Amino acid sequence: MSSDTDMSLNHRGSVVGTSKDAEGDHIVYEMTDLEKGSEDFKTVPIYDYEEQVSEAMVEETKLSLISRFAASLNAETKGVEPIEDEEKTDDSMINAASMWFSANMVIASYALGGLGPMVFGLNFGTSCLVIIFFNILGAFWVAFYSVFGAEFGLRQMILSRFLIGNVTARIFCVINIIACVGWGIVNTVASAQLLNMVNAPHECPLWAGCLIIVGCTVVVTFFGYNIIHQYEKWSWVPNFAVFLVIIARLKISGKFENGPWGGGPATAAGVLSFGTTVFGFAAGWTTYAADYTVYMPRDSNKYKMFFSLIIGLLLPLYFTMFIGAAAGAAALTDPEWQAYYNKNAIGGVTYAILVPNSLHGFGQFCCVLLAMSTVANNIPNMYTIALSVQALYKPFAKVPRVVWTMAGNAFTLGIGIPACYYFETFMQSFMDSIGYYLAIYIAISASEHFFYRKGFKGYNIADWDTPANLPIGIAGTTALIAGAFGVALGMSQTYWTGQIGTLIGPHGGDIGFEMGASWSFIVYNILRPLEIKYFGR
Repeated sequence: MSSDTDMSLNHRGSVVGTSKDAEGDHIVYEMTDLEKGSEDFKTVPIYDYEEQVSEAMVEETKLSLISRFAASLNAETKGVEPIEDEEKTDDSMINAASMWFSANMVIASYALGGLGPMVFGLNFGTSCLVIIFFNILGAFWVAFYSVFGAEFGLRQMILSRFLIGNVTARIFCVINIIACVGWGIVNTVASAQLLNMVNAPHECPLWAGCLIIVGCTVVVTFFGYNIIHQYEKWSWVPNFAVFLVIIARLKISGKFENGPWGGGPATAAGVLSFGTTVFGFAAGWTTYAADYTVYMPRDSNKYKMFFSLIIGLLLPLYFTMFIGAAAGAAALTDPEWQAYYNKNAIGGVTYAILVPNSLHGFGQFCCVLLAMSTVANNIPNMYTIALSVQALYKPFAKVPRVVWTMAGNAFTLGIGIPACYYFETFMQSFMDSIGYYLAIYIAISASEHFFYRKGFKGYNIADWDTPANLPIGIAGTTALIAGAFGVALGMSQTYWTGQIGTLIGPHGGDIGFEMGASWSFIVYNILRPLEIKYFGR
């Protein structure tokens, strides 16, 4: 019997016979281990059984063709269902760490580092201090929730049903889907713009650049977990080499000056606003984290895994953001480089460093390699989007993962191409803002794990798809709403500055994620005990 059947047939065990009563003939089947509770056997009217089996067979025929095709190519066919112990065959800590090492050794993190001097008015030293502290604050939670994947074999959005409540988890699924597509668009557009600068006047059109980036992402994400880890294990190497070239050219150009590390009148506001952006990027993988360790054995050393992931996250984040901050600080000293920045942001500065009056053809080759680094960053987005869709609504889980992965890439391409021409700035601002929800997610989920679950022993994983045994999400949803109000009051962006954000510095400072986290933490821990008392779960 297929796993793609109606809920009443899902996980059905073997038929053991028939029975008859006043209502007619019945089929008797043995419950599976996941279903067994107070009874080991269940009956269903024979006409219902036959009708459901007929419907299930039609549906299975349609969907299993895709699954069989994917399996014939050695692609992963598992979706959001738990990974069983016998399937947990990935015992490589290198795989776990290199996943995030490559995903962060990319142009996106480098570009973010340049925002410190170029957008928030911080000197190089202050930018580096912000990068060090706020990256630790964000990366901690990615490494922490990655441990859950090995322990429970559950994807992050399924795990969230236990951590923040069933209803709240569905809301976060929607936010996660938007985040996956949104970051894919922002990253793809930035790389397409860099490709567009190369080989003038025969440059790559923006639409073609988007097609190249998304096409390469499709090839890897189609195959799933194993191929993703293999790709991410080595994709950092050429990117690392290009960053070394950028360091050398910055030094040779003489345009970078370390300068004073002291603050100024607007330093506090700049630190908070830049820190929010850095935190959002580092913590951005939190709602994906468990997806990439579910095939690791349950008995893996949790401390070794955690610290391996911390190193895999922080080393590339520090390395690329420091270089980005140096490039941004150097651009402020040179009108030509600043003109490149005004036209094509940090991609323009990179082109200015590597190509004119510099390495010329080889510099353009380096720009192409750096643009292609976005593939490593987009891969987690396009893999996780499929799992988020499946976790959102049970019927969606019947559609194979590969279908949703392809759909996510198609949406990214379809929106990314017009974004290049018309609304790139809006997309960047929108995605910077969506990062606030991570702080709310962390505040709620950490409270549940430590205060109410009291560690890993407080979970009954067999309940993953049984709403009656999961937290409803009243406390979680209320905390999410309260946290959103906190964010609105504390944030400071070009399009919105909250009442409290205006009080920080002469031009306002961003404490949106701090207020969002604190407000949601307080509300959740007031309401959660009441939810447990009156609903018992």
